[in-house]
Amino acid sequence: MSNRYLNIAVFASGKGSNFRAILNAIKAGKIQDARVVLVISNNSDAGALVTARENNIPTLHISRMQFLAEEEFNGTLLEKLKEYSVNFIVLAGYMKKVDVSLIRVFKNRIVNIHPALLPKFGGSGMYGIHVHEAVIAEKENISGVTVHIVDEEYDHGPIVLQQTVPVVDSDTPESLAARVLKVEHEIYPEAVKLFAEGRIKVEGQIVTIINSQVGINK
Repeated sequence: MSNRYLNIAVFASGKGSNFRAILNAIKAGKIQDARVVLVISNNSDAGALVTARENNIPTLHISRMQFLAEEEFNGTLLEKLKEYSVNFIVLAGYMKKVDVSLIRVFKNRIVNIHPALLPKFGGSGMYGIHVHEAVIAEKENISGVTVHIVDEEYDHGPIVLQQTVPVVDSDTPESLAARVLKVEHEIYPEAVKLFAEGRIKVEGQIVTIINSQVGINK
């Protein structure tokens, strides 16, 4: 076990299919030196919580609505992350903006996946089916998937990995979403693996993958 061992907290609001893809990769040994130690959701009915419980992973339902003040909510969240020795956060369909207090504590250690080729089709309101509707409305020939580091702005942080997905004439937002999701399940575990192996170097907006020819400049 390396000194870069990832204790991962997964934040999810829905069914958490990307969480399941990452968990399956860890269980299969495709991602080593990493484990999911906590799953957090703002939604008590989230499928991600069910998946976590089925795999004996601790869960936490925590919502801003449970607290009188934003500071109290964020403070409690940070305390829980510390309690479980979390050193890496994966956003897997988490529908709330992560507060700057968490981003500062986990600088360059929070990742998100977006169902388009950022910086296109990102930002406030660009989530879920809305992204694919926008891609088709703009008559794009190519869409894709982006894994990026989370910073203070929506869908803005340094890009770790991207993969293209073709858009065909017969596509509906739903058919495009299905093809993009399949690629998400492939690329997100790969990104987590790179972090677990200590192969990610971040300088400003530039991510370099160590021992690889790949370098991404947003």
